[in-house]
Amino acid sequence: MKRAVFSLFAVLLCTSVLPLAASAEEPQTTYVIQKGDTLWGISDRFIRDPHYWPDLWANNPQLTNPHLIFPGQKVRVFRDRIEIEPAEVKKETVPPAPQEAAPSAAAETAKDITFTVSGGEGYLLEDKLRPAGMIVSTHLNRQIIGEDDIVYTDLGRTTGGKVGDRYSIFKKGSPISHPMTNQIVGYKVTPLGTLQIVELEDKVSKAIITKSYEEIGPGAYLMPYAEPLKTIALKSADRDLNGYIVETKSGNKTIASGDITYLDLGKNQGLQVGNMVYIIRDVYPDPKFIDVPVGKLPPEVIGAMVVVDIGPNTSTALVVKSIDTIYRGDRVEMIKSR
Repeated sequence: MKRAVFSLFAVLLCTSVLPLAASAEEPQTTYVIQKGDTLWGISDRFIRDPHYWPDLWANNPQLTNPHLIFPGQKVRVFRDRIEIEPAEVKKETVPPAPQEAAPSAAAETAKDITFTVSGGEGYLLEDKLRPAGMIVSTHLNRQIIGEDDIVYTDLGRTTGGKVGDRYSIFKKGSPISHPMTNQIVGYKVTPLGTLQIVELEDKVSKAIITKSYEEIGPGAYLMPYAEPLKTIALKSADRDLNGYIVETKSGNKTIASGDITYLDLGKNQGLQVGNMVYIIRDVYPDPKFIDVPVGKLPPEVIGAMVVVDIGPNTSTALVVKSIDTIYRGDRVEMIKSR
């Protein structure tokens, strides 16, 4: 990846003098960036893949900030990729667009970006767990149950249970320690599904499983049901933040696109649902090929995540793009929209 980025950077520098022979042979379109355009919108508009933008960013080193693209810059659009022309255009040289002009298609696309979630992404519980109840038994004492199966809970008339009440089912995992500080940041909570009470006794109730994300069994905790967000709208960042991936939903150390991660950033740090954060990897030169110490190189952007749930000091994020393997403990950044 490192060699590829530097090779491409060298090629881009050369294009200021000589055109690329390969580009000249391929069908291409030149597009001039308009006010309101974003890398996300441009990727979606021209190659029908909004998640391509980290590749576009990573492969064009002259873009130090993914949000800093200016009206007047030009991009070359090929069938399977987008290249940003290296010629630098100053923002003030571009006349302002008339107010009555319709927004660009790319800008409209960027504003409408949403992500679908299931409600089973889970989170890190930072406070003491106070469940409303628990599943005490299952129909025919089955150990594993799913949707439409019958269970029995310890919620009855004397404990506030009512026929028709719905509850979320979840399990509490072991404490999660921060990969950098080893301090406990919370307990992993994994949603298992939902149930609804159908019959009521004084101290117990009969319920039916209405949704199942994972296997459910006796001992699972219950909490009052809250309708989860089904779609998450992309939201502009209002500050710069730095943090880490502290855990994954699956428990795996390696992470890829589509996986769920938990971060050490939350409301108290200014993070919001819908914010996008970028996974950053520090780069160090191989000492075998240098004579004097040079320190670390500029970091690489290896992926992007959107925040889908948030707590006081932690959050849940969906990986929407990865261009290299991501690991627990990798650094993340949120970049304020300029």
